[in-house]
Amino acid sequence: MHRRNALRMIGGTSLVGLAGCTGLFETRSARAPPLPENRPDAVYYPTHYEGMKMPGMKEQSGYKCALTYSYAHRFWLMKPNGITKVDIQPDDSVHLMPIVWDAETGIIPPDINPQVEITRGGESVDQFAPWPMLSQPMGFHFGDNAQLQGDGTYTVDVSIGGPSTRRTGSLAENQGNATFSFDFEFSESALNEISYTDIPEDKEGTKGAVELMDMQMLPSSQVPTPEALSGDVRVTATSGDAKFVVTVLDDASRFGGDSNQRYLAVSPRTPHNRTMLPMMSLSGELRRNGASVFDGILQATIDPELQYHYGAVVSDVQSGDEFTITVESPPQTARHEGYETAFVNMPELQLSL
Repeated sequence: MHRRNALRMIGGTSLVGLAGCTGLFETRSARAPPLPENRPDAVYYPTHYEGMKMPGMKEQSGYKCALTYSYAHRFWLMKPNGITKVDIQPDDSVHLMPIVWDAETGIIPPDINPQVEITRGGESVDQFAPWPMLSQPMGFHFGDNAQLQGDGTYTVDVSIGGPSTRRTGSLAENQGNATFSFDFEFSESALNEISYTDIPEDKEGTKGAVELMDMQMLPSSQVPTPEALSGDVRVTATSGDAKFVVTVLDDASRFGGDSNQRYLAVSPRTPHNRTMLPMMSLSGELRRNGASVFDGILQATIDPELQYHYGAVVSDVQSGDEFTITVESPPQTARHEGYETAFVNMPELQLSL
């Protein structure tokens, strides 16, 4: 079933049909305890966090892909009418996460839109397009709950398309599609070996975040610290609990300008963990002495140095210039618990450079 078109619902399922999986579903529901009351409009400590397992890693066409999984999760989707919660369903077996990154730079591109097909003995078991997601311990990733047919060996094919976001430098050379095929030996007992950590009740729901997990051979979706960001970093500000770091590069050549122009870049990230915030729509206005010298879109771009950011070529940036950043739409990623109340209402930023 294509869950982007129709989320699974159990309202019309008979109790007889659910009887055989009641115990298993109760176990999985216990891994999704009640949400904290009075959650802040900010990043907060969730009720719990979980580990993961990695059945395999492959490389093709300049990309690497690791297949990872954990317990089935509840999560939230960004919809035009607001945030929509997706609950764990009785048939959900695992939360499947294909992690794809550029083999040369280690950057995880959020625009490759993987497609997943799961088969067993040549027969289709599940097929879906994982959601782009934000998770405190996992960072940015693609994932969705998958339905398996019990213990056994499955074939998982992960296909990625060409990029839809502007890329620069060596990243611009990696334009091809790729398919990665994995043998996935699944067992309920192995799934239950994955760590599950409760957060103390007096801490859950308070502002803060679980640290990113150490994923060993896997790259991070963190963006550079302000100190490590290329260019002349002018200011850091906050909107909707996201941090925005503004930097100016003296040479705009690799961004479609020339060496006499400047590149004005905005690098949003989550607080605490510095996870990139993709899939936003940003615009900016640069004013000098009361007159507008730039007013337009800040284009989403993936750069080997700046990594995922939003930017524009401008003629010049001078000390004291006023820069307004408007969030036309917040990050359209799905969110795991602890992120669903943040990065939603994001007022414009008025900054002095």
